[in-house]
Order: sequence, then C-alpha cells, then structure tokens
Amino acid sequence: MPDQVSADTLPAPFDSAYFADPYAILAELRESGPVHRVATPEGDPIWLLTREADIRAALTDPRLALNRIHSRGGYAGFALPPALDANLLNRDGADHTRIRRLVSGAFTPARAEALGAGIRSTATRLARTIAERGGGDLVADYAAPLPLAAIGDLLDVPEPDRERFAQWTSTMLAPANRAQVTESVQSIHRFLLELIAARRANPGEDLLSTWIGARDQASPDNAAADNTTFDATLDATLDDEHRLDENELVSLTFLVLWAGIENITHLISHGMLLLLRRPDQLAALRADPALLPAMVEELLRYAHPNVLSIRRFTTAEVEIGGVRIPAGDTVMLALASANRDPARFPDPGHLDPARADNPHLAFGHGPHYCLGAALARLELRIAFGVLLEQVPAMELAIPEHELRWRPSFRSLGLLSLPVRGGCDGQR
Repeated sequence: MPDQVSADTLPAPFDSAYFADPYAILAELRESGPVHRVATPEGDPIWLLTREADIRAALTDPRLALNRIHSRGGYAGFALPPALDANLLNRDGADHTRIRRLVSGAFTPARAEALGAGIRSTATRLARTIAERGGGDLVADYAAPLPLAAIGDLLDVPEPDRERFAQWTSTMLAPANRAQVTESVQSIHRFLLELIAARRANPGEDLLSTWIGARDQASPDNAAADNTTFDATLDATLDDEHRLDENELVSLTFLVLWAGIENITHLISHGMLLLLRRPDQLAALRADPALLPAMVEELLRYAHPNVLSIRRFTTAEVEIGGVRIPAGDTVMLALASANRDPARFPDPGHLDPARADNPHLAFGHGPHYCLGAALARLELRIAFGVLLEQVPAMELAIPEHELRWRPSFRSLGLLSLPVRGGCDGQR
C-alpha cells in the first residue's frame, strides 16, 4: 500500500539554508546519522543516505532498484512518458545489461579520444570569442555550448535544435511551476520523435543511426532497415529479444543527450568558479597543463552537480546503517556527502589536486557506472585547458554573492558566471 507518512511529521532539510550551502547541511546530517527519513521540497517522504561506505554499497545492491514499478508511491517526482522513461536510469538486471551492452562500445576511452580534435576546435573558438570581447557569461558562452556541440555531433543533432533541447531539459529540472515540466517533457518527446523519423529516412554514420539500426534490424517489416548504417558498437548476431524496442530507442537518445549536456555544463562553470577563488591553483595549472587530469578528478569529487542520486526503490526490506527500510520505499543517495565524507577522504573540504587516493563516486559505482565517463573526462580536460590557455587573465565580473544558482535540491548548477578578461593585461 502507498506510504502514508505525512510530510508534516518529517524533517525537511531541503530549506533555504540547504540551497545556500547544500554541503554544510549534508555534513550535519552525515555526522548525526547514516540514514535519515526526510521530506523532499514537494513533501514526498524519502530515506536519505549520507555516508560514503553505505552509499558505495547501495550503488551495487540489487535490492535498491531503479525501475519505478517497485515504488509504493512514496516519491512522486515527475513522471516521464514511456517513450522517455525506458532508459538505463529506469532499468535493472537483464534489461539494463541488454541495453548497456548495445551502446557501451560507443563510449570507450579510445572512441572518446577520437572526438578530442573536434571538441578542442569548438572550445578554442568559444574561448577566443570570450577573450576578444574581454569577457562574457562563462555558462552561456562556453560551458553550455561546448558539450552541446560534442554530444550534438556524436548524434548528428541539427545545430538549431541543440539549444532548444538544452533549455527544455534545464526547465524540466528546475521549473517555475508544474506546468513547465509538462510542457518541457512534451516538447522533448516531439523533438526526439521527429529527429528519429528524419534519421530513419536518411541514415548516416552517426551514433543515432547505429541505434536506429539496432532497433530496425529487430523489425523486419520496417522498410528503413535495409538502409541503416551499422558499426562495431553493435553485435549483429544478437537475436530480436536482445535489441531495442522503439521506446528504448527514444529513451536512450533522450538520456545520452541530457546527461551529455547537463553535467558537463555545470562541472565546467562550477569548476572555473572554484579555480577563480584559488589563484595559486589557477597559476599552477597555467604553468603546467600536465596537472589538469588530477585537477579534473578532484573537481569531480568536490563539485559534481549531482548532489543526490536518482531515486531508488527497495524491492525488499533492507537494513542500512542499522536502519530498516521497508520494501517499496524511496531511497536517495547523497553523492555530494559521500564525496566529502572524512571517513573516506582526508580533509575532504580542501580542493586538493594532489590527492593520491581519490575513488570518488561522481560517475557512480557498480552496474550503473556512467557510460560516458571517459568522454566526460576528456571534455573537462580540454575545456579547462583551452580556457586557461586562451583567456589567461580572467576574473569574476560581479561580486560572488550575486551569482545565481539553479533552485534544485538534487543538482547544483550556476545559471550564469559573468567574467571579464582577455589576453594578459587585457581586462
């Protein structure tokens, strides 16, 4: 039966203090206990895990399922239509393995590196524009368009459509009202159906054409099947039951576009803000770009935008941290708390690129480890390196207290980051 817990009887930690500094509130919760029964801002009851060891174990526990069919109704959130919800973030077990197996070849480190020249070219063009203007909004002028171009090229999304998609997904995460969620979801759905129909009619060498091939080879009656391009990312010997259905195809396209744009945008902007606060570390990176990979790893630990994981549902009663969680309840994992847990990371509040042992959970852990991790690392290394090279004299253009953050309890992202500066001496 549905969870009858009233929000009025639960602590509500996601308040104004949380939005001002989620890390501080999560630290208080972590210190007071490993598991907390709390209410979301919408009033839904959830179990919140705060400690690294518990969260790492939970990420591999099959009793914590992603598929919403296991929910008793304790967490509403927003429901996606089936054509968008049949993705890897709502699949478990064999279904998850089947879809992941089909697409994982497209995201190997070698394939990511092959995209490096195009990403670097885009980053250089965007950074030079900022330098020539003597400044700009680092979100709108750099952090957002760079991953838009990278993932848009990977799937061959028409350029005029890329910004519209990014705006819809951003609104969906932090809407002004519930109607905006519905409108954004409907717009995304229509856009993806039109995109797939156009590519099915005219397949190319892009990743989306390959996925359409995986779908259409399983459907002999589809007239487009004979014209679809295939590549080594797919196992052509798989039988029909191992291929994508239409909802999975649309959902996979949605997830890769969304994740490929959203997280990179906020990692670049938040990461640069952190570096601008630390002139010594900024100078060290400029002097020795070989330090960038380690800094990227530390920024992933310290400032990944996913403060909380996507919701999970218990398929049976589970005991975590001495707390019994009933079957069907909603569990959320405080990834930002895990990545700053002093029991795992010495001096976790210090941004330390020399950290020798840094097994952060920014990309998750276990069977749902982020498919795009190699591509994300590459984009971040290029993004920071090119920006420091092309705009060496950079500083905030407004007082830091005037910066605006997206009002989401699950993810942290700057709405804008005004900077000024161009070449050395040009401010």
